[in-house]
Amino acid sequence: MQQMMVFKGDVLRYPRLDTILMIEEAIYKSKGKRTVRQIWKSLPKKVMWQTFMTALEYLAHSGKILMDEDKTIVWIWNPKLMTRVKREGVEA
Repeated sequence: MQQMMVFKGDVLRYPRLDTILMIEEAIYKSKGKRTVRQIWKSLPKKVMWQTFMTALEYLAHSGKILMDEDKTIVWIWNPKLMTRVKREGVEA
């Protein structure tokens, strides 16, 4: 798994918060079994491809998703685990 770098260049359209939340929910519900294109096609509202890819870049940068070699998106954010790690610390 690797962090994805999907966007290079000037952004013409930035996604709104409701669009990012809609994409997050679609990825979370997919359980890592869908490709980028499949998730884009399954969204309840139409989203321009560039806007969708900008949202994916944000989600990857914020540590919520990863994309594997097959372009399958995996949800990795676990807020309960992060709360526990912050509270208890990490032991080596």
